[in-house]
Amino acid sequence: MPQPTAPVHRLVTSPAGRTHLVEQGSGPLVLLVHGFPESWYSWRHQLPALAAAGYRAVAIDVRGYGRSSKPAALEEYRMLDLVADNVAVVEALGERSAVIVGHDWGATIAATSALVRPDVFRAVGLLSVPYTPPGGPKPSEVFAQMGGGEEFYVSYFQRPGRAEAEIEPDVRGWLAGFYAALSADTMPGPGAPDPHFVGPGGTLRDRFPAGRLPAWLDEGDLDVYAGEFERTGLTGALNRYRSMDRDWADLADYAGAPLTQPSLFVGGGEDASTVWLSDAIEAYPGTLPGLTASHLLDGCGHWIQQERPEEINRLLTDWLASLKG
Repeated sequence: MPQPTAPVHRLVTSPAGRTHLVEQGSGPLVLLVHGFPESWYSWRHQLPALAAAGYRAVAIDVRGYGRSSKPAALEEYRMLDLVADNVAVVEALGERSAVIVGHDWGATIAATSALVRPDVFRAVGLLSVPYTPPGGPKPSEVFAQMGGGEEFYVSYFQRPGRAEAEIEPDVRGWLAGFYAALSADTMPGPGAPDPHFVGPGGTLRDRFPAGRLPAWLDEGDLDVYAGEFERTGLTGALNRYRSMDRDWADLADYAGAPLTQPSLFVGGGEDASTVWLSDAIEAYPGTLPGLTASHLLDGCGHWIQQERPEEINRLLTDWLASLKG
């Protein structure tokens, strides 16, 4: 097996202004896209494993995060802008095509990239968040109806400045609680108030577990994440949630469209994303006709490639090896 080279940090020109990436290895390009509230660092376990398996692994900071540009205007965080950033990264690296893999919001970004630019993204891997084709009711209307007398976190994030006022006075503590709330070993037990919802007059943090980090996250890892968000603030990251209705309009021509490229899905058995979207997983024969592997990991939460790095590395490299070209 080839020995992975050391990871290299780079800034490349993109529609965002610049996109920060970390690359390791050589061979076919695999583009890794993170979710909320993370960064390229969430792929720290996958970069050397993919490089050792003979791939050029590249993890980006999505626009609004980390060292990538943070446009000021909310409308510059729509999904089609993020797709354009991904295409620009592939081109800046001197490549013509890539396999794209995403986690959380990154899964939706990866899926949309493959849907809109199949000429660039020849296969797509989705972690934690299943593929749902564009279309259906307007997202803001759907989320407003969830939770009864409580407010769903996506709705809570909509008003600029509101979530920032909760998070930014104690970024490190908030992140620790949020990560713990969605990790299999520290999430609230059955019957406890759901941390995805906000009670009347409350905050998300009210329902976070306290006092223990999940096993996958040590103090040094938390320092990395907190340091980035303390420097950048949370607005760029939260603007992804605030662009969902724009995406709904922008992608109207793709309503109901399947993803036809070879695809992979891996979800956590304890992750609300896979539970709530179980119908989307059942619909894969129609929505992901190119699906070559689908896995639900028992006892795993939302931060799947960090909670189960060795298992995810094996599933990714096995799937990549099965692809042609």
